[in-house]
Amino acid sequence: MARFLVHRLGQLVLTLLAASFLVFVLVEASPGTVARKMLGPFASPDQVRMLHERLKLGDPIPLRYGRWLGVLVGVMDDPLADPELKLGARDSRGTRYFGNFGISTQMKRPVSEVLWERLGNSLVLAGLAVAVIVPLALAMGMVAALNQGRAADRAITTVGTILASVPEFASGVILISIFVVTLGLLPGTSPLYASGRWPIYAQLVLPVTVLALYVTAYVARFVRTAFIEVMARPYIRTAILKGLPYRTVVFRHAFRNAMIAPFTVILLQVNWLLSGVVVTEVVFAYPGIGRLLLEAALFGDIAVIEATTLVSVCLAATTQLAGDLGYMLLNPRIRLA
Repeated sequence: MARFLVHRLGQLVLTLLAASFLVFVLVEASPGTVARKMLGPFASPDQVRMLHERLKLGDPIPLRYGRWLGVLVGVMDDPLADPELKLGARDSRGTRYFGNFGISTQMKRPVSEVLWERLGNSLVLAGLAVAVIVPLALAMGMVAALNQGRAADRAITTVGTILASVPEFASGVILISIFVVTLGLLPGTSPLYASGRWPIYAQLVLPVTVLALYVTAYVARFVRTAFIEVMARPYIRTAILKGLPYRTVVFRHAFRNAMIAPFTVILLQVNWLLSGVVVTEVVFAYPGIGRLLLEAALFGDIAVIEATTLVSVCLAATTQLAGDLGYMLLNPRIRLA
């Protein structure tokens, strides 16, 4: 186990380095000068010239990437924090610390502050969505599998197919039309401000519902397929013929083995819920990391784009590691070398 963890953590570090270098090169290769993209369209020519000199943008890309990495790990000062550039942003932690992604030229704040704040909001949204999706998908999938070919199976499959085929923006607009415009029971946006008519928990209802409707049906289909396959295996038939209660057969003998395949799907959805729900966050004005990446891309905020991409890759690699560990717990026959 220890060797496996060390090996996977080493792979994670190499993946993050490769991803960060690729993003760095792509940003550098996009149209426009790097200094102008960093400072934004409203920066003065003097600021652009000064930043070009401070960052030594005439050097080769690998050398500039090394300096960016040095700022990130805290061994070099952040040149964007120089007061002579007049960016209007100041980092309370100084210009040299681990995890320094630089200054957001759009928000005039340190990227690390904005990033962790938005990531925390995404964790809240994803956590609530998973708390709804997992039990509901398991229940729907199990009921459909245990009633294969019957009315309950057909009803769940039909409803699930319809829900999975409706995109997020469409279900969001439909729910807003019903619960906001017509009934006035819920807020139409989720800025997470406690002031005003709606408390924060009410602002989370519609975004969580949209995500749950979209993902639950998708996961339930995998649960159904896995349960049907497991319930047809010889050891399940043997347990039934031995006279064990059907409930015991399902939950003690079938459930654990049937969860191996859906477990992967659930982890993939967790990764998507954390960093990929851009549409839902935009529809409900939710301040999450997906919306942050979209706004940074539209504005050309290079520091935020690099930071959010790196965090997204880290989340994806972490969920894969959790998946490998989960396989071992679900199936003791799996050995991790």
